[in-house]
Amino acid sequence: MSTTTAGQTGSAKKQSSSSLSAMISTLVPTVLLAAAFVTAFLIARKYFRRVYAPRTYLNHLGQQRQTPAQGGGFLGWIKGFAKIKDAYILDHQSIDGYLFVRFFKVLIVTSFLGCLITWPVLFPVNATGGAGQTQLDLLSMSNISTDGKNINRYYAHALISVVFLMLVLVIIARESFYTVNLRQAYRRSPWGASRLSSRTILFTNVPKTLSQTALFEMFPGVKHAWVASNTKDLDELVEDRDKTAMKLEAGEVQLSRDANMNRIKADKGKKHFVASDVSDGTKWIDPKKRPTHKLKFLIGKKVDTIEYGRSHLAELLPKITQEQDKHWNGQGDLVGAVFLEFDTQRHAQDAWQVMQKRKTKPNKKLQARQLGVMPQEVVWGNLRIKPAEHLVRWAIATAFITVMIIFFAIPVSFVGLISNINYLASRFSWLSWILKIPKVILGVITGLLPSVLLAVLMALVPIVCRLMAKLAGYVTYSQIELKTQSWYFAFQVVQVFLVATLSSAITSVINDVLNNPGIVLKLLAQNLPKASNFYTSYFLLLGFSFAASTLLNIGGFVVVVLLGRILPGKTPRKIFDKLTKLSSPSWGSEFPKWTNLAVIAITYSGIAPLILGFAVLCFSLIYIAFKYNFLYVYETNIDTKGEAYQKALGQLLTGVYLSEICLLGLFAIATADNIYAVGPLAIMAVLLALTILFHITLGAALRHEEARLAYTDPAGFNGHHTATNGHHEDGLHGEKAATQDSTASNMAPKASRMPLFLRKIFNPERHSIHTLSSQLDQFYHTPQEPLPIEIQKRAFFNPSVTSPAPVLWIVKDDMGISAREIRDTQKAVPGLHVTDEQATFNEKGKVYWQGAEDGMSREAPVFDERIVY
Repeated sequence: MSTTTAGQTGSAKKQSSSSLSAMISTLVPTVLLAAAFVTAFLIARKYFRRVYAPRTYLNHLGQQRQTPAQGGGFLGWIKGFAKIKDAYILDHQSIDGYLFVRFFKVLIVTSFLGCLITWPVLFPVNATGGAGQTQLDLLSMSNISTDGKNINRYYAHALISVVFLMLVLVIIARESFYTVNLRQAYRRSPWGASRLSSRTILFTNVPKTLSQTALFEMFPGVKHAWVASNTKDLDELVEDRDKTAMKLEAGEVQLSRDANMNRIKADKGKKHFVASDVSDGTKWIDPKKRPTHKLKFLIGKKVDTIEYGRSHLAELLPKITQEQDKHWNGQGDLVGAVFLEFDTQRHAQDAWQVMQKRKTKPNKKLQARQLGVMPQEVVWGNLRIKPAEHLVRWAIATAFITVMIIFFAIPVSFVGLISNINYLASRFSWLSWILKIPKVILGVITGLLPSVLLAVLMALVPIVCRLMAKLAGYVTYSQIELKTQSWYFAFQVVQVFLVATLSSAITSVINDVLNNPGIVLKLLAQNLPKASNFYTSYFLLLGFSFAASTLLNIGGFVVVVLLGRILPGKTPRKIFDKLTKLSSPSWGSEFPKWTNLAVIAITYSGIAPLILGFAVLCFSLIYIAFKYNFLYVYETNIDTKGEAYQKALGQLLTGVYLSEICLLGLFAIATADNIYAVGPLAIMAVLLALTILFHITLGAALRHEEARLAYTDPAGFNGHHTATNGHHEDGLHGEKAATQDSTASNMAPKASRMPLFLRKIFNPERHSIHTLSSQLDQFYHTPQEPLPIEIQKRAFFNPSVTSPAPVLWIVKDDMGISAREIRDTQKAVPGLHVTDEQATFNEKGKVYWQGAEDGMSREAPVFDERIVY
């Protein structure tokens, strides 16, 4: 391409560049919207504690303790919130919640250090590059002219990238070792080690010929075994029972409510129904409006809800009891899964390590699927799946996700086209009308609109990934979340980043490519940095709008406050659920989208370093929003024990690889015109090789460290020698003593041979398991109180085996109808508990739960204590 042509191309880009206007058009509305949301939040949080601070008073959260309320006015609350340390989340939430919030602090620090490293050097180098770019493109690598000696400036990009990317590797390594140490310290704490789940292993593919006696003899220290059975028939009966009971409950409430409304209308002199030949409260019941339903959707037989519910439950309950007794007594068909509880966590860890190596496995077919499994996270229907079937299911699910990624490239590419619609309009005459649109509106179209479309497009993807992970045969919900995290992250990188980036870059040079196809690589090299403009808008949109909307909790406000007043709930149970159930984050969908943002920032750090500044702003705002919600709003239902965070750290390496590969490509293309680009190319090639070596070494070191720390007793360092910890019965005080045990010595890896100077960088003493154990001591120094024997016995039975008939909660009325219905229902269905405690009708005839005041959830008839296994 001649100089003249290059100048014309540069001129065209100069005239058509809208990077700054797109950023401003995205920034202004998002900041205004965020300001409105935050203002609404600051006002609303005073009056709607159920939405904005339920953890300050709900007292049914088990180990997840209440968060103290913050008072003292607006400024006092801000100061109080700022003083709360993130470690507070460990005591009032979970290790996953704490590490999730910490993840944003890590990203903030990384991005900020990136700004300090890249901006002072690359901004002036790019700004004076001589390629004629304007607006935000002036500060990117696209402004480096490939003609003349300006190509030497690529040394700046290469060397600065080496410094920053190596810093990223150090941060990832430090955090990875920190996470391994924290997870082990958490597990080995007196509270963590005393939990039933910490001493339990789930085994699958258990031969049916293997007796329980053989299982007890296979591993030392086995205390109890739960053998899983096929409960398909029982599951269907229990599901039918629960659905029928809920319909009966709703029917009873509707009967009383309709009668009460007739009474209220009579008192007000309005048209109403009343039976003239009845003297008691039954006179307000209209026989023609008794609650009814169809047994099958649309075509089913129409039945009286109350009469049918009573008769059907009377038939179901004896059948269910008989089936439950059969499984409880071990007479059900086995599915090849067993839960083994060990007397100490040490023996459970020994058994787990034995099963990890094929040579030491006592039974080659037996599969140890999860150590530290909790009953509520088991996917009971997947326990029967054999390894071969699991492999086939996994392959099919992976293939489906792969196809979905390819398919989504079409709509995502369309979003990328919109972000550069002005370039298309300059090429195709039939789109010329777009150039006549005012710059402000055009900025919204190219900046805000693509970001919104992309966010909407991604909303359903994690749901599909989670469904496919379950179908793949994973046996616990924590495993499903971790697999969802892997798949969704791959989806995010490919679709939200790579496809959108490439489609945006191609769109911006489509006019020149059509005129001269031979310059496609060169033009892509010049315009790939410009694609970062889309992500500046994306960072702004997520930073301001997402953080503000997360604080405002629009969904919770609408459901609890607005709909709660318009449609308060037709039954006391629905009101109770609405007022006591808290939101819970899903790690498989939360981590990937933020990890992908970090990958984008790292990738563009040496190409368009301005993006690092937007990353600092975005991650800071999101950090504040999530910290608040984990302290005051969220609860945690799925516990990966920090593994999700560890996986996210590993995924950050994707950004390092992509940054190196992009720079390699850009330098390689530049060598066609100027031999001076060979030097930067060689530098990046060496860095890529070192990164691969680092990645492999780090993975091996982390696996070694995790296995080694499993045999390290931190009690000797934190001053607590509690017998219930389960690590003192063999005299294992510290690493040296651990190797003296005859069993442990064969499995406990030796101390790492990492050089001292590297150990101080990657795994400093302040991050050691002993130091972290001392820090955790303030939260987890007290062992868990032993669970009642009856709860321990039923812990790892399928819930259908131990599930009692639900309590029916109806509404007390002044007409005596509820009392009569309770008598009639319990007479028709012996053993069914029906109550009208704490539920009444207000003056408007709506259902009201008297225990809705602060701290009254435990007194509700349907309250179910959260058991911490």
